[in-house]
Amino acid sequence: MKLNRTSAVGEYRLVSRFGELRNQLLAETYAARRQKPLAFWALPDDRRLPLAFMGHTIEQLLATPFDDLLATPGVGQKKMCSLVALLERVVVEDPDQEIPPATPEAAATNGSGAEGAFDPARVSESQWSQWRASVARHDLGDETLGRFAPSLERLPRVLWNTPLANYTGLTLGEIRQLKTHGEKRVAAVLEVFSELHAVLAHLGALGNLAVRIVPKFAGQLEHWTVTASERATLPSAEELEQHLVRPLLDQLWIDAGEPIAQLAATRLGLEGDTTSVRQSARDLGLTRARIYQLLADVGAMLKVRWPEGQALVHQLVERIQAEVPAAERPSYDRFMTAVDLFFPSRRGHAEQHPPGDEGDETTDAEVATARRAG
Repeated sequence: MKLNRTSAVGEYRLVSRFGELRNQLLAETYAARRQKPLAFWALPDDRRLPLAFMGHTIEQLLATPFDDLLATPGVGQKKMCSLVALLERVVVEDPDQEIPPATPEAAATNGSGAEGAFDPARVSESQWSQWRASVARHDLGDETLGRFAPSLERLPRVLWNTPLANYTGLTLGEIRQLKTHGEKRVAAVLEVFSELHAVLAHLGALGNLAVRIVPKFAGQLEHWTVTASERATLPSAEELEQHLVRPLLDQLWIDAGEPIAQLAATRLGLEGDTTSVRQSARDLGLTRARIYQLLADVGAMLKVRWPEGQALVHQLVERIQAEVPAAERPSYDRFMTAVDLFFPSRRGHAEQHPPGDEGDETTDAEVATARRAG
């Protein structure tokens, strides 16, 4: 059958390109890819897909003459153009490749649009296969989505503590069919795997070496905290604020957004006088129970992002309590308040109130209710 095209040159190019791709894909190098269905290479936002062929394997399609494919009911020249485009994708993407892609720049564009923003609609089963293979290969299945998410604000809270292994055994189609996974939730999961793959894809075989993957801010804070704990002299209150408290607040802006980060800043008095819960409730038009709930969210976020932080920071607290004379401890009050905010311990509620909250008169029942809600 002759293609219905206005240009004989365009007609020739399409037939010729199909033949070139067919010859290339018949090579032994592509044997594994030929066993996958055409749908494996399709993206959710692809248009004019040749639906009649989507369930066929690449092997079956390559074994069928071009004219016979074109003669299939419901298939015309536009659908054949789409078929050729998908075959080109088969040549480029290798779901079984150990260390794809070749450059960091290429890895960073996986699932990205023209401006580099992550676009879940551009993720194919082939890409997803690579991403989950990277996570499994480096034994990160027990890590949580919240640990590696670009921002907890974009990740639904119910997924913060969900292990990556919950998804490494599922295809993209299976994830999208999960009852609780709408478009937003699927996008959040894919973004985490995409970020990890961009790093893991270039590690290769590590031999006797090991690489620990942690959020960038956590790695920096951990290094400083361990070094400070091992120093002969304690870091000053000013050092603790500069190297620990303020970086934690900066991360809170990323993970929680302006309302909670601003509340934390005023709570710590980093932008003026320390603000009590009562005053914050008045300023924001919220109940005190709601303020306590928002403050509890701060500790919950840090527990997900930097679970090692609590033990490391409390080592500094123990040194301060043991080595700083009672008369000098007030200079560390802001740091202690920050520790209770970012890394709350299991001490009683009254102990966790910084100076200035004595007049809040918040009942234990109100606080307990707020924390259960959080």
